[in-house]
Order: sequence, then C-alpha cells, then structure tokens
Amino acid sequence: MKRTIFLAAALLLCVFRTGAQESDGQSCTSIMVGRLASTDGSVITSHTCDGRYRTWVKMEPAADHEPGAMHAVLRGTMNTASPDDTTGVKLVGEIPEVPHTYAYLNTAYPCLNEKQLAIGETTFGGPEELENPAGLFTIEELERIALQRCTGAREAVLLMGSLAEQYGYGDSGECLTVADKNEIWQFEILGVGKDKIGAVWAARRIPDDHVAVSANVPRISWKSRKDKDVLFSANVEQVARDNGLWDGKGEFVFWKVYNCDYSNGRNFHDREYFILNHFAPSLGLTYDMDELPFSVKPEKPVDIREVMALFRETYEGTDFDMTRKVLMARPETKKHPADTIVSPVANPWLTTTMRNTLNTLAPGTVEFRRTVAVAWCAYSHVTQLRNWLPDSVGGICWLSVDNPAQSPRIPVFCGTTELPAAYGHCGQKEYIPDCALWQFRRANKLATVAWQSTKERFNKEVLAVEELAVNGIPQAEVPSVALNAYTEYIYDESVRRWQKLEGSLWSYFGMGF
Repeated sequence: MKRTIFLAAALLLCVFRTGAQESDGQSCTSIMVGRLASTDGSVITSHTCDGRYRTWVKMEPAADHEPGAMHAVLRGTMNTASPDDTTGVKLVGEIPEVPHTYAYLNTAYPCLNEKQLAIGETTFGGPEELENPAGLFTIEELERIALQRCTGAREAVLLMGSLAEQYGYGDSGECLTVADKNEIWQFEILGVGKDKIGAVWAARRIPDDHVAVSANVPRISWKSRKDKDVLFSANVEQVARDNGLWDGKGEFVFWKVYNCDYSNGRNFHDREYFILNHFAPSLGLTYDMDELPFSVKPEKPVDIREVMALFRETYEGTDFDMTRKVLMARPETKKHPADTIVSPVANPWLTTTMRNTLNTLAPGTVEFRRTVAVAWCAYSHVTQLRNWLPDSVGGICWLSVDNPAQSPRIPVFCGTTELPAAYGHCGQKEYIPDCALWQFRRANKLATVAWQSTKERFNKEVLAVEELAVNGIPQAEVPSVALNAYTEYIYDESVRRWQKLEGSLWSYFGMGF
C-alpha cells in the first residue's frame, strides 16, 4: 500500500528555502518550433538558464572595425554583477575581427541579434575525457561571435564549428538551438580530448513542420551522411575511435557515442518525454523507450503562448507530479466533508534537504523529477522570429527572470536599443531591491511557502501580463525609441503587479494562513 504523509503548518519555514540542489548536468531546457508547425509562421527557439548565472542584460550596439582589428575572446563573463564588472573575466585570446558586427542581446548565454538570429542552449556534459580547458572558445563565446557576425542559422552553425575546430573548444558537451526567421538547427559540440586543440560537432535541421526539444542529453543521429539537413565535423568518427568511445563497428550514432552515463543510455530525460508527448500524444511515446524521435509533428499548430506555458510546467496532475503524495487531513466544515488533500505547503521546488526530511518521515513521499520550471533558474527566454515583418520588430525575445513558472515575460525586440535600468544589475550575489531579478523574486519565493494556496493568483497575473504584452505587439516598422518604450511599459506594469502580489502575500501569511 502506498504510504502518505500528513503535514502540519510546522513545515512552513522549511519549504520557503527553495533552490538548486541537483546536478549541473540537469540544467537548461530548449524547445524549438518550425515555421510550418506554428500558428502564425513564427520560428521559435528558447532557453532556460538554470543556475546561479548573471541576470543583468544589455543590448550591445552594432559596430564597425578598422582593418587589422582583433576580436577579444573572453572567459568568466557569466557571473559578473553588471556590464562594467570585470571580476573574474579573463582575456584568453584574440582572433581577427570582421569589418562590421551586428547588435545583439547580451544575456549570460547571448541569445538574439538585430537580424533575427536567435540561439538557445542546454548543457549535456559528454565524456570527460574529451574536455580540454585550453581550447579558446567556451560555448557562450561561440554564441556571441555568431550573433555578431551571422544572419542565418546554417551560417552560424558552420562558423561556430569551424572556429572551434581551428582555435579549440574548451567547454563540456553543449547543445545550441540555432534559429533564424526561416529555419532551426540543433548543434551539438564537444572537445576532442585532453591536451588536444579542436572540436567535434554535429548539427541537424528541425523539419519546418516539426517541434523538438533539448534538455541536457545529446539527441542527434542521422540515416545518411549525404543528408542535406545534417552538418558535422569531418572527425566525428575518428575522435570517437581515438578516445575509445566507438570501436568502428556497426552503425555510428552521434548521440549514443557522445552521451554520458547519467542519461542511462537514452537520448531523453523527463522533460524531452513530457514535451514531445504533449505535442504528439497519438504517437504513443512511452517513458520506457530506449530512444525518442529527434523531432515530432505536432497534432495542432503551436502558438507562442503554448511554448511559454510549457516553460511553466511542473507536471501537475501527472505521475511525475512531486506534490501528489504530500497530503494532509482536512476536517469537515460546512463547505466540504472530511477528506485528504494535497497540503497547502506542498510545492514542486523542494530542496534536497526537505525532500529527504519528508522521505525519512514516510519513505516514497517525494520522488524527484526534473521539472521544466525550476526555482534555481536565473532567466529564461522564448524567442519568436517572423519573416514577414521587418527585422526590428519581427524578432522578439520574451524574457523572464527567476522561476519561469512564476515570473512574467517581457518583450525585447531585435530593434531594441535600450532596456529598463533595472536590468543593469545582476542580483544573484547580493540583494539589490530595484534590480529586475529581485523585483520578481521576492514575491516568487514568498509564494512557495504555501504554493497550493498562492499559485492561482500567480497564474492569473502571469497570464494577464502575457495577454497585455502579446496583444500590444507592434506589427510594422517603428522607431527604436518606441520599441524601448513598449518594453519599459510592460516591465513597469509587471513590477507593479508583483509588488502588489508581494504585499498581499505578506498580509496573507501575517494573518496566519
């Protein structure tokens, strides 16, 4: 018989402290939607930056460069406190600059440029024996240089691959979901071995009428090396042989060869399964399969707001729901009979310590599942690219800070030149009341004290901001100053609502919920 646990209000303070307790190998999610799979022809890519990375954001301007100029390749930019902070940042090398570089949105993992080129990211780690920190490029620096120099997704993949091969890739295994206003590519890259300069990589195009997902495990395979929708480095097989990852016999499958142990030999985790099954339930995908399709054709066109909703997912109402066994007895009242309900203090973002406490009291109460939305998310974006509009308004990065299940999304356009001042500071290392992160985090964290009682009002506010922002999006060329003002307006309205939420929550808890 399944055992349950009855919780009392004594657990109140314990559930307040939610945060990152899981392996870094379980961080970040990207969902992709082809232009023929979306409701309006948008191409969509996305990213959750799950970890204690910086949350300051800046639109870096386009620039012209003199002949002979060099591009500085940096390391350590992902944990700085502001755009001017150079603490821990190192110059690791230089490469020749190009005459002109494009404006781009400088998030921790740079994500969008003025030409409607967008990039999402997830880490899959890969075999440790392939990592060589002496390689010049980390993944965020490859993203930066692609956004500065490229206008198309295929072009960006080829540039990043060639630069990493020439100058060395110094990071762990990474996936980038690279999109332009017409197509999307999934790009997976690793080093070539200890003390070796180079890179091994593969990229596969998402069919225009399909959706795909990347969530910390390599997923690329191909049936033919002549497939026009597949790109790869010439050394994909040789690197595997040299490092004892493939014996050269049988079929070469990129994701199998360059996978790592924690994925249990599969090309998916909870999130890939949940998201693909959501889009194509009639395929009958099951969690015990050895492999899931690289991409699927959705059974109905996908709206941008459906993708936003998936980034709020905690698997509520499914067998993956971590709150379903955290129960309490509810006494009989005039409104309802005596029964057992999910405790108000149950939330899907419990720390390891709290899960262990509950499971000590009653073994099996909470089985950890990696949800799409996590409390330790620094920021996330859902970016849509629209080929029928001018670039300045066609590309929109829907940006959110903190937990994506709780925070609103603010539109930032390709043509944006200036962001609200609150995005100029990080807030991860110290409490800065007026920075963007803490404008939302205060209410978000407070709500998790009794999430079952507070989530309805949060969902209502998230959807209200979403409705307001989507309905007001400009559909024609407008000056940058107007785009800046629209972003500022949605941000200010969001902050006003979250401050009101925060006040109501303090009143709610102060009176004794």
